[in-house]
Amino acid sequence: MTVRLLYLVSHPIQYQAPLLRRIAREPGIALRVLFERDTSGGYYDPGFGQPLRWDVPLRDGYDSALLDEVDLSREIARADVVWLHGWQSPRLRRALVTAHRRGRPVLMRGENTTAAMPDGPFPRGWLKRAYLQRVFGRCAAFLTVGSQNADYYRRHGIAAEKLFSVPYAIDNAAFAAAAEAARGQRENLRRSLGLPEAAPVVLFCGKLMRRKRPDCLLAAWQRARWPSARPCLVFVGGGEMEGELSSKAGPGVHFLGFRNQGELPALYDLADVFVLPSEREPWGLAVNEAMACGTPVIVSSEVGCARDLVDAKCGAVVPVGDVDALGAALVDVVGRSEAAGAAARERIRSWDFEADVAGLQRALASVGAAGAPP
Repeated sequence: MTVRLLYLVSHPIQYQAPLLRRIAREPGIALRVLFERDTSGGYYDPGFGQPLRWDVPLRDGYDSALLDEVDLSREIARADVVWLHGWQSPRLRRALVTAHRRGRPVLMRGENTTAAMPDGPFPRGWLKRAYLQRVFGRCAAFLTVGSQNADYYRRHGIAAEKLFSVPYAIDNAAFAAAAEAARGQRENLRRSLGLPEAAPVVLFCGKLMRRKRPDCLLAAWQRARWPSARPCLVFVGGGEMEGELSSKAGPGVHFLGFRNQGELPALYDLADVFVLPSEREPWGLAVNEAMACGTPVIVSSEVGCARDLVDAKCGAVVPVGDVDALGAALVDVVGRSEAAGAAARERIRSWDFEADVAGLQRALASVGAAGAPP
C-alpha cells in the first residue's frame, strides 16, 4: 500500500524543493504538493526590496499544482494524510478544517518558537492561546523543525507522543560539493570582489533588515580588538538598512548585494566565519548552508537553530544585541576558523533530509497511514 500524502504550503521555497524531491522518491509515499501561489517564475521580495528569481529548480521532480487550479475539498478527499506548513493564511486554515471534518489526519509543520512568536500579554496572549488550542486540536501530529519548535508545542499542551523530529535541513551534499568545487578559485573570487589578498573574511548573508541586526555586526566588527589587521566585513543581501549601513561602514566593509543560490557556496567557502546576529529568528537556514560548506558560525541567543546546531567547537552563541560579546566572539572564531569549520561540517552532517524522511515516516505510522514502515 502507498500513502497518498497531500502537502499544502504558501509557495515554492528554495530550501524545500530538494526535500520534496527526496520525499517523492520515497517508496510507499505518493506526494502531491499544493501551493497558494507560484513564485517559481520570479516575484518581488519586500525584505530584499527587489524582484527575485531563484536560480535553482523549485517545482521539478515532484507532483504539484496551484490551489486555484484544483478543488481543495476533492484533493483532501483523495488523500490519506494532509500535511500543512503553518496555519497563517485563510486557505491553510480552511484546509485544516476540511481535513478534520473528512477524517483525514493532519500533520502540522511550522517554524514557531516562543522567542520568535510570543503569545503576548493578557488579554491578547489568552486569546491567542485559545485560538491555537483550536488549531492544534485538529492536528494529529506535529513535525518539529528543532528543539525550540518542539518546546513551543509543549508549552501549548501538545503531548510528547505527537511530536516527531523533521529537522529544518538543507541539501547538505549539494552545498558541500559546490563549496569544494569553488575552493580552487578562491583567489580569483577574492580579486573579482575587490577583497584584499589573504585577509580573513567575516560574512553576513541575508536580508538587511532590523530584525537581522546587521548594525550590531558592523559595530562589533569596528570595536573588536583584533590582534592584527582587521578582517574584511562582507554583507551579502539587500533591504531597508543598506543605505544606513553604507553610511556608517568605512574602509574594509563590502556590500555585494543580492546573490542567488548558486553563488552562495563559493562565498561561504571564502568566509572565515558566518554571522547571524538576529533577534526573534525562528530558525536561520543560512546557518545550515554555511556549516555544510565548512564555515564556522556565530549566532545570537535568539536564533532558533542555536541550541541544536551551534556550540563552542563550531563557533559561538552570543547574547542578542551584545556588541562587545559579538566582537570578542569574532576575534576568537576567526583565530581558529579552520578547526571550527571542520567541526561545523561534521555537526551538520546528520541534520539532513534523511533525518526528515525518517521523522515523516514515524509520523505517518503514528496516524495509522497504510504503507508507512514501523
